[in-house]
Amino acid sequence: MQNEVTNKISELAESVLSTTDFFLVDVEIKGGDTPEVWVSIDAEDRGVNMDECAEVSNELSFLMDAHDVFSGRYRINVSSPGLSRPLVDRRQYPKNVGRKAKFKFKKDGEYTKVEGTLKEVDDNHVVVGMDDESTKKILFDDLVETKIIPSFK
Repeated sequence: MQNEVTNKISELAESVLSTTDFFLVDVEIKGGDTPEVWVSIDAEDRGVNMDECAEVSNELSFLMDAHDVFSGRYRINVSSPGLSRPLVDRRQYPKNVGRKAKFKFKKDGEYTKVEGTLKEVDDNHVVVGMDDESTKKILFDDLVETKIIPSFK
């Protein structure tokens, strides 16, 4: 049941975002007496500000009400994924070029982790700059998780 609701919210969110430069990253529903809907959005070449999140939230909640997604009350939270969340969409990678990250990937059936600077992104790969000045090319299909390491410089 929750998958159907999540899918419907995702579909409605995609329709709201189709007229913007944002894309949907994730929809999560947290249970309780009043369901909480968490919607993560991002843009390919810039961040997302609070006013933009509020606008998307208003439009999305209007559509959710019109489609009777929930029979009672609910809360909706629209935000950017934030640095603590892994990158889950290939469109998130280009704007993070030049940043340090932790990459977990599967190679020959084994899980491997590397830490380095995201140097390049193309349709199929990411290139990671290592501390020893070497680079490592990782297929998107092999990536399991990428987390940006915050820099406070």
